[in-house]
Amino acid sequence: MTFFLEICFWLCIGLVVYTYLGYGIVAWILVKIRNILGKTFKQYNDPNFLPKVTLAIPAYNEILCIEAKVKNTFSLDYPSDKLEVLFVTEGSNDGTSEYILSLISTYPNLKMIGGDTRRGKIEAMNMAIKTIESPIVIFTDANTNLNNQVIKNIVRHFQDPIVGAVAGEKRIETEGSEAAAGAGEGLYWKYESFLKKLDTQLYSVVGAAGELFAVRTELFGEVEKDTLLDDFMVSLRIAANGFRVIYEPEAYASERPSFSIQDEMKRKIRIASGGFQSIARLGFLWNIFKYGLLSFQYISHRAMRWAVAPFCLPLIFLLNAAIIILNPSLIYEFLMVEQIAFYLLAIIGYYLENQKIRIKLLFVPFYFSFMNYCAIKGYLRYRNGLTSGIWEKVKRAA
Repeated sequence: MTFFLEICFWLCIGLVVYTYLGYGIVAWILVKIRNILGKTFKQYNDPNFLPKVTLAIPAYNEILCIEAKVKNTFSLDYPSDKLEVLFVTEGSNDGTSEYILSLISTYPNLKMIGGDTRRGKIEAMNMAIKTIESPIVIFTDANTNLNNQVIKNIVRHFQDPIVGAVAGEKRIETEGSEAAAGAGEGLYWKYESFLKKLDTQLYSVVGAAGELFAVRTELFGEVEKDTLLDDFMVSLRIAANGFRVIYEPEAYASERPSFSIQDEMKRKIRIASGGFQSIARLGFLWNIFKYGLLSFQYISHRAMRWAVAPFCLPLIFLLNAAIIILNPSLIYEFLMVEQIAFYLLAIIGYYLENQKIRIKLLFVPFYFSFMNYCAIKGYLRYRNGLTSGIWEKVKRAA
């Protein structure tokens, strides 16, 4: 009995380590092998390649940030005669629509579509795509700021006909006195950026950040209105159709962290619910014989992050306790002490975060535990059918 428990214990540890560290190491090695064999992907950087682009911005009740967004958008370095800016303000009732309408005479390439009923971001995107005539559409959120060269850095990749989408980078703007939620979120996205660079060099990114991603308009396809992770579903379906999704770190959207850990928890739980919804709808990607590297990347980088590692963590703790009870040994007692210490640091980190006390040492145990807790809560929410394409707005730090 103890032997079986030990096998399960080490198997669970192996799965967690592979999910968060092992995949990055394996991907790095495979990329090095590709480079040695000379099988790298061609890089495109023609400054004269300036296709027509539509910047599509869903904006529901964004009056507090819409002025800054408009200013940022029209300061971007791209020919105005090649750029159309489309705001989708469906259901807004705080003056967002009226503000944008007042600017149309000032900006000839500014357009707006809307309506009186709020249907959610994905419905806004479905509505927008039907009106877009440019070959490339870039989606970005209203509460983010884009870097000046963002459009040029994105569109250059579309010179390659095999590229179907480009994922930008999400950056979290934190200050020295920020709470652990924001600092942990920033650390997480830095690690994600590293993995996305490897994904791109290996074959394709598996998922894009909704704050900034671009697609060939003809490849978008209408997405189910109850979809929670529109960016993920759109980009993965494009990749499944044989196109590469490229990660471009020099095209980035900056935003402030969540106002509080409670706000961040709501966001993370919903994202996790969307992850399980996506796994159910993208079941065909588990066929590694058909999709090859894409399946390997999808399973290792995404599916295991949502559906395997979070459930292994409590199992590791329980199995460790059972082994000690049945057959005490120094190594398992040591591992139990290490787990208890790690989770105590996470709990202390959570408490101090609520007190707005920021200690860097607690970032990793706190945010790691927090993410996996939210993943389990997200699964329970998905199982209970609590899914809707309409997001609850999360308050961001000022």
